[in-house]
Parts: sequence; C-alpha cells; structure tokens
Amino acid sequence: MSRIKFLTISLLCVTVGLWARPMENCVKLPYQNSKLSVEERVEDLLGRMTLEEKVYQMSALRLGEGDEIFQTSGEYSMEDIQKQLGRHGVGYLSCPTTDMPAEKAVKTGNQIQKIAVEETRLGIPVIIDAEALHGCRALGATSYPQSIALSCTWNPALMAEIADAIGQETYSRGITQVLSPVLDLARDPRHGRMEECYGEDPYLAACMGVEFVKGVQKHGVVCAPKHFVANFVTDGGRDSGNAGMSERELREIHMVPFEAVVKKAGVKSLMAAYNSVDGIPCSANRWLLTDVLRNEWGFDGYVVSDWSAVNHAYGALKIAPSPEEAAALCAKAGMDIELPRLKWYVKLGEMVKQGKISEEDINNNVRHILKVKFQLGLFEHPYVEEHLAEKLCDAPQFRNLARKAARQSIVLLKNEGNVLPLKNIRKLAVIGPNADVVQLGGYSARGVKGVSPLQGIKNVLGKQMEVSYAKGCDLTGMNKSGFADAVAKVRDADACVMVMGGANWYTGGETRDRNSLDLMGVQEDLIQEISNTGKPLIVVLVEGRPVTMTRWMEKADAIVMMFYAGEEGGNALAEILSGKVNPSGKLTISYPHTIGDLPMCLLHRPYGREGNIVEYGQGKIPSSRYVPLYPFGYGLSYTTFKYDNLRMGKNKINSGEDVQFTVDVTNTGKMDGDEIVQVYLTDLYCRITQSEKKLKLFQRIHIPAGETRTLSFTLPYSELAFLNEHLKLEVEPGDFDLFVGKDCMEGLSARFKVINKWSE
Repeated sequence: MSRIKFLTISLLCVTVGLWARPMENCVKLPYQNSKLSVEERVEDLLGRMTLEEKVYQMSALRLGEGDEIFQTSGEYSMEDIQKQLGRHGVGYLSCPTTDMPAEKAVKTGNQIQKIAVEETRLGIPVIIDAEALHGCRALGATSYPQSIALSCTWNPALMAEIADAIGQETYSRGITQVLSPVLDLARDPRHGRMEECYGEDPYLAACMGVEFVKGVQKHGVVCAPKHFVANFVTDGGRDSGNAGMSERELREIHMVPFEAVVKKAGVKSLMAAYNSVDGIPCSANRWLLTDVLRNEWGFDGYVVSDWSAVNHAYGALKIAPSPEEAAALCAKAGMDIELPRLKWYVKLGEMVKQGKISEEDINNNVRHILKVKFQLGLFEHPYVEEHLAEKLCDAPQFRNLARKAARQSIVLLKNEGNVLPLKNIRKLAVIGPNADVVQLGGYSARGVKGVSPLQGIKNVLGKQMEVSYAKGCDLTGMNKSGFADAVAKVRDADACVMVMGGANWYTGGETRDRNSLDLMGVQEDLIQEISNTGKPLIVVLVEGRPVTMTRWMEKADAIVMMFYAGEEGGNALAEILSGKVNPSGKLTISYPHTIGDLPMCLLHRPYGREGNIVEYGQGKIPSSRYVPLYPFGYGLSYTTFKYDNLRMGKNKINSGEDVQFTVDVTNTGKMDGDEIVQVYLTDLYCRITQSEKKLKLFQRIHIPAGETRTLSFTLPYSELAFLNEHLKLEVEPGDFDLFVGKDCMEGLSARFKVINKWSE
C-alpha cells in the first residue's frame, strides 16, 4: 500500500468513521486510552458527541412488559434492541434481565452491552440496573431480611457482610447499578414503604446506609440511595407529599443519611424523590441537587429520576405546560438521567433549540454520567464472566448469612411468665394467615426458596413435638369460617403460636399507605377466640411496620415481631421459639398506642407549653411526654443485663475535646446473649430547642451468662453541636447529659460540662 493511500484511509477513519470497533483498527482516540485521567477522557468523549448522543446518554431503555421491547415468549429481540440503540446508543437500561435464570441473564446483558460497545458510533457502554433493597431483585438471588428488619440487628458489621454478598450476586448477573438502599426515615408507620427504611433515627440509618453502599460498590456496582429527600414524612404518612418543613429540620434529620453516604461511602449515584420540598419538586430542585448535593457535599456522581418522575412533575405537580419543558427544568436542576423509559429527555434537543435549556447544561449532565462509566472501568471491561452467576446462585454461604441476619433481626416484645422459649410441649398448634406462607416484603428476589414459619417450626421442633396447623382466617376479609378448625386444633394442643400480620402489595408496600395500624380483617377476632381456650398463646407478627395492639395484647403471653425476615426467616423464628437462639433484635421505630399518637418518634423538639394532657381511656399523660407502647431501642432477651459504673473520663470538656466514658454491662441471667448498648445525648440548655435525647453511639456485644464486659466509648466533640441561627454547627458551653442503656428509656446517666464555645 502506498504512503498516500495509507494516510488517506487513516484520515477517513478519524474524521468520518469514529465507529467504536473500526477505530481500533485505525487510531486509538484519547477517550479510549485508559492511561489518561478520567477527566481528560470525559472531555475528549464529550467533545466528539452530537447533541442527540448526549440526550440519549441521559435516557433509559426499559425492557419489560408494556414497554418498548417485550415478546410474549419472554425473549428479548436483539434486533429490536439494535434499532433502539441505533448509532446514538443509550445511557441506561432499566431492569432488562431480572426475570431470567442467572446464566441467561448475564449472557443477555453481555449481548446488549456488545451492541452498545461495538455497534454504536462512539461505543459507549450502558449502565444496567436492578433493585437490591435486601438482595438483588433477580430470579434465584438471595433474599435477606427486609431493611426495617436489618436495622433491628443494630449490626453495621453484619450489614457490611450482606452488602458484600449483594454486590457479588448483582455484579455476577451483569448488573452495574442498584436502585438501593432506601434512606428515607421511618417516622410515620402509616406510609406503605416503611419496611424499606432503616428505622426512624438518622444516625442509625446513616450507619446502615454507609455499610450498604461501601459493600456493594466495591464490586463495581453503583448504588443509588433513595429518595432524596423526605419522601414519606408529611400529611399522615402519605407517599410523596410536600415536605413543608424548615431547612433546619431537613439538615438535622432527613439529609443526614444521604450526606453520610456521599461523604463516607463515596456513593456514585442518588435518586431524586417524587415529593416537593417547600413546594419545589425534588426532581427539579437546583438547591437540593446542585447547591447542596454537589457544591456543598462534594458529590461527583450522577442523579437518576424516580420512575416516571418527569411525567409526575408535569402531570401531578404541574411545574410546566408540557412534559418536554418539565424535563428541561429537571435536567437544569441537576437530575441527570430519566428513568425508566425513552420518554422526555430524548426530546431535550428540541428544548435546546427553543432556548429552554442550553447545550452546556446538557454537557454538565452528561459529564456526570460519563465520569462514573469511566470510573467503573466499563470501557475496558464491559462484559461479565458468564458462569459466575451460576456459581453464586443459591450459594450456601449466602443462605447461611440470610439465616444469621434473620436471627438477629427478630424482636421479642413480650414474654409474660417466661412462656418462651417453649418447653414441656408435646403438641403445638400453629395458627394464622401468615403461618404457611413466605412473606419477603417489597422489592424481593424472584423464585426464592423461602422457609415459612410453619415449615421452620417443623424443621426445628418437629422431632420434639407434634405440630398441627390451621389457617383460621385470611389477612383481610371478614370470613370466620376457619375459626372453628383453628380453635379445635388449639384445644388439642399444649400451646399455640399464631402467625399474624400483613403482606407487601396487599396490606402495605409501595402505593399502599394506611389510615389504620390495626391487624386487618378478622385477625383480632381470631386472637380473641384462641385466647379463650386458655392455652399459652404466642403471637408472631410478620409485618413491614408496627401494628396497634392494645385491644388484644393482654390476651397474648408472648409477642414476637419478625417483620419480613427473608428466605430463612421461618427457620430463624423456630430457633428463637425453641431457645436454640436467644432473641437480640431491638426496635428501630417507636410503637404507638394508637394512630392518634402519630407521628411518634424519639427525635422531636419539645412542645412550648406545660400542663396539656392526652387521654388514654381512663389514663392521662402530659402531651409533651414521649410515651410509646414500645420505645425506640426496645427488645427483650431470654437473659437479663445489668448496667453499672458509668464513668466519665472528664467531667469538664474543653473546646475540641472528645468525650470519653466507660460502662460495665453484666449478663445476670442463665443464658448467653447479645446486648445492644445504646448511647444518647441531651443538651440540657440550648437557645435552639433540642430533642430530649439523640442517639449518638451504639455497640452490639456478646456476653456469656454471669460475665461482665467493660465497654469504652469515644463521642466525637462534633457530636455535641447543633445548628445555630445561621445553620452553622455550634457547641454552646453548658451542661450535657449522657444516657447509656438497653433502650432509650431504661439505663444510666451521667452529666458533664462543656467549658468553651465553638462554632464553624
């Protein structure tokens, strides 16, 4: 080949072709050079993109029923996908492979990735997403306890193990992003998605969220914590109401877990919420998505929309006269990707022509997306080993981990006369609508080989006693025809375990808010009928939120809250009922007496008047008192723990000094057990009103029967601060109370004084 002909062909490849694979045979472009910095590669690639390619990077292709590409046989047509990606490509794929067997899922993901990398003009790989709230939401993946249950373990180290396992399973299926975890706070149990939260307290939720993000992202899977911000806390727990609260409350409570995952876990994505903050939709809130998230906190990833959020911003919130204009407002505010379909962001090019958004605004959005793709190494390693998923599917180490988590998550609320653990029982009746089903909760893995409470009881106790079963009633509905059979089986038994509660997408879950927390249907009537037999009665609640129980709790000798405990929940419950495992879970939400108590949270500001009362039947209590049915941090054990010798390192603290203290905890019972030691702080006098107690530290510790452990704690000085009038951190001189106990109500306290003022 002549020199002139060679130069002509080379020039043609560079200036006209720019196709992904052919370019490898010509000249390697700067963005394809892994030796350059991420920033250099981003800018080079961005400079080569057309406006059409940019807006498609900001858009998602949804593969599933009722969407762009779906075949009734369940097979996705690669030809259709090729047409959808065209030469411009697409930035994101929403849940394309979650209903496929593991090996087929990763093959399909690799095929789609191959089209993106080899057949689009610039060869930009796609992000493939799934849900992974408590396990990758994919066929045959492991289902761990639901988030609210995991928080009741008070065990961030266990959360780290689970997140590591979720990251492995997720990556093995070719998935590069999970729309998890949920960092909304569970501050009103009427909202349907309370089960998805890590409890009502921002500090505890932050601890769990940080471990989730770190564990998953280390496997090359991006997390998108949601819903930023305050999505479930207004208007009686209704989903997506306007958060008409002060910036102070947002920063002190609702933003805390999100700020933690940005600063401590380096999260690469966030999901904007459906709701508004002070009337401005989170999806189009520049102060939230740019000023705070990026400029203040230093977030350098990309923001995705909640599903169809642009539609909702236009149709429900009416922020613009057309969905295209609503999309422009969202993109300018800092919402980088529209999920889950090719809908309105692909029309942003027209909005640029109309002057509704500039191409530089679009460039900023695309920079965020490309940066993460380069950081993930997708350009160098777009494919996943096809046999990896099969190796990890139903792996025994993951199932064992799910069982370990379930054991630690179950909370014993009542144990009158030490009826538990079960002993001297020849015949056990298992009754209730949740006894013979596996309730996993929302966003769960598909095709899970779960263990129901009844099956678990038979597995663990079946050799020791005869186990009978009757459903008794449904979760909802008024049919009592099953009562007689249930009562007969209990009369023939020595004791009864009733498994009651709810089910996701049926009595709760997304789009299923409630105005009552009573057990639904005739469940309470069934409890009354069974209690009339006089047999020892253990009520097990399988639910995603608290239930009000004042009408029947006195009928039960024991009450066990297991929330949705994952695929091994039935076995874990049986181990606790039998005494093979000592219950150790503690509540991360306050249980109200009635819905009239709501919202009922430990972390709240005091009322401005003394003397008001609230009536509970014949009883009366001051209206400003925190008097839940079961308090935050509460949970019983089969052993007892005694707290002694709370000792301060110093009683006077100078500016900048951390607070050092120790406490002795003794297992005074006859059974080894785990105790969750909780540390709360009270700023006794502050010109900005403060909550009576704030959770600041906690530690889960195993103590053998009869032994004492001395625990040492360090409370950072920064944890003494409050937000002053200018929303800056400040520590006032004055007195503080330190409270160390088994829950927020029962424990020891010590006082110390801060001598010097400090502020930012």
